[in-house]
Amino acid sequence: MSRTISVSALALVAAFAGHAAPAQDLTEVSIVVFGPPSLGAFLPPVIKDQGLDEVHGLDITFAERTPDAYAAQFNSGEFEVGGSAALLTVGLAEARGVEATYLFNLFDFWGAVVTTRDDVQTLADLAGKDLAAATGTTNYQMFRWLAGRQGLDLSQVTAVNTATPGLVGYAMADRAAAVQLWEPAFTSLTSQNAEVRSLDLNIGGAWEEFAGSASIPYLGVAAHRDWVEANPDTVGALYAAYSDAAEWVKANPDEAAAVIAGGDATTDVVQNYADLIRNNDRLGLNVAWAGDLETEIRKVYEVGLEIEYLPQMPSDATIHAGGSAE
Repeated sequence: MSRTISVSALALVAAFAGHAAPAQDLTEVSIVVFGPPSLGAFLPPVIKDQGLDEVHGLDITFAERTPDAYAAQFNSGEFEVGGSAALLTVGLAEARGVEATYLFNLFDFWGAVVTTRDDVQTLADLAGKDLAAATGTTNYQMFRWLAGRQGLDLSQVTAVNTATPGLVGYAMADRAAAVQLWEPAFTSLTSQNAEVRSLDLNIGGAWEEFAGSASIPYLGVAAHRDWVEANPDTVGALYAAYSDAAEWVKANPDEAAAVIAGGDATTDVVQNYADLIRNNDRLGLNVAWAGDLETEIRKVYEVGLEIEYLPQMPSDATIHAGGSAE
C-alpha cells in the first residue's frame, strides 16, 4: 500500500510561523499516550518541538503511560483524550460502558511475523510451534484475522505472551519459532539482525478482498464524547496539529527521526527512524478524520466481530463525524 500526504498544511504552518497565539490564549489539553517506542509516541515530540500545538492555539501536555495504565486512566476519564487509541479498543470500550469516539486516524495497520528458523517458511509452518506475541494488543488481534484468512488455526500454535518491549528481545535471542510485532520494533530488529525474515501475511490482498480499500484504520486519537461535545473547536485544532506534524515528518525524514528518537539516541537508532519514515508502507502514517474513513472503520469492526474480539457492533457514536461530514 503506497500513501502520499499533501504538503498543503505546511504552507499553513509557514503562514503562522512567529504568530502563535499568546500563551494566555492557549487552550490547555492533556493527552495520554503510550511511551516510546510506540506509534502513539511518534508524533507528539514533533508537535512540541515544532510548536505545532501553539500554532493552532493549544498547549498540549503529553502524558506517557504503559498500555495497561493508559487503558485504565483513559477509560476512567482521568484523561479525556487518548493519543494511542487503537480502533478496536475504542469499540470494545463502548461495550464496557465507556462512551468514547474515534476522532481521527493517525496510522493504518501493519504487522509482521518474523523468524530465523529454517523450518518456518510460511504461516502454516507455525502449527505445532510457539509464537511470541503481545496477545493483548489489537495488532495481534488483526494478525489473528489475517492468519485465519490463510487457513492457520491458531489453536495449533502456542502463543507465548510478552509485553511489547520484549518482542525484539525474543527475536534476537531466538527464544521462539517466530515473533509477531510491528513498527517501530520491526525496523529496530531487522537493523540488528540481517538474518530475520518476514512471513507473508498478505495484508494488502486480504484487506482489499474483504473491504475493497487500501486503508486499514488502526491507531489514532480518541476522546470521551462529553469532552468532544464541550470542545468542538479544540477537536479541530488537535486534528490540525497532528496533520501538520505528519506532513512535516514526511517532508523532513532525517530531522524528524532525530526529534522522535530523542537527544540520547544513537546514530543507528536515528537512522532506523529515518528509514522507517521513508518506507510509509510499513509505518502507515495516514492522518484522516474518522468520518472520512467510516466505511473502512466499519470493516475493521466487522473483523473484531469475526474473531470474537468485539461482543457486538459498535455504535455510530464511536465514529466522529469530522472532515467532509462537517
